[in-house]
Order: sequence, then C-alpha cells, then structure tokens
Amino acid sequence: ESQGRIHTSTATVAVLAEVDDIEIDISPSEIEMDVYKAGGPGGQSVQKNSTAIRLTHKPTGIVVQCQDERSQAQNRARAMSILKARLYEIEEARRREEQDAARRSQVGSGERSEKIRTYNYPQSRVTDHRINYSSHQLPSIMDGEIDDFIEELSTEDETARLAEAGLDD
Repeated sequence: ESQGRIHTSTATVAVLAEVDDIEIDISPSEIEMDVYKAGGPGGQSVQKNSTAIRLTHKPTGIVVQCQDERSQAQNRARAMSILKARLYEIEEARRREEQDAARRSQVGSGERSEKIRTYNYPQSRVTDHRINYSSHQLPSIMDGEIDDFIEELSTEDETARLAEAGLDD
C-alpha cells in the first residue's frame, strides 16, 4: 500500500483424508429371501415355476424384487446386485455427510474473531493466538521452519490433556 495502510485478510483451510471406495459385504443372516411365481407375459413356464425373488435386508428394511429373468438363480444374482447398489448409495451418503460435517467444523465462519495466526510483515512477526506465542523470524517461518510453533503447540496440548485428566499437579 503506497500510503502505508495495513490491510487485513482472512483465509480458511480444510484438510481432509481421502477415503477409498466402500466395499459392501452382506451376511446371509442379514437377508430374508422369498421365492414366488412371477406374473406377466412369458408363457406357461414363467407363471407355473417359482422364479421370482424378493430380498429383504433386515438391518435397513430395504426390499428388492426381481422377476425379469427366466431362472431363480439369475433373478437372485440380479436382486443381490441391486441390493448392494442401494446399500452402497446409503453408505456413500453417510460418508459424504460425515465428510461435510468435518469440513464445516474445520472451516467455521471465517470471521476475524476465529483467527489462529497473524502474519505481520512490517514487523517480521508471526503470532499464534491459540498459544499466545510470537516469533520475529517471519522469512524463515514462511520458508517452512515452524518447529518452534509445533513444539509450543505440543506443549500446550500436553498441558491441556494433563489438566483434563486431573494430573496437572
């Protein structure tokens, strides 16, 4: 700034771990299977043989029916794949909600009252407001030399945990 005024800005950062794909394993004890005669067009063999399948996933109450194929085994396999797909969607939605909640808790509102650190370039000073620790080595800190801050944060965290456990005597 040419007139010497200091500008203040805030930034929020969320750091989250990547999650691998979810694998769906369904225990046979979690499934109730009903076999019945299929209806609709298809000739005599469709309506006189029990080829239609209804799977009920007991923990979630999801019901899947399949009577598209000619054999019971094909209908069972297709119904299982549909059930797995639905369970995967539920698990994916739950995981996404957890991740969104983690993001919201990390980011906060981004207001100045939530500041963690102040970088003051004219004074070559960095202050961490959580532990009330300042360093006048701004260039080296910007180059990644943050061991002093890590040590102070670790000491503060350890002190807080000991106080919480009642061992701070």
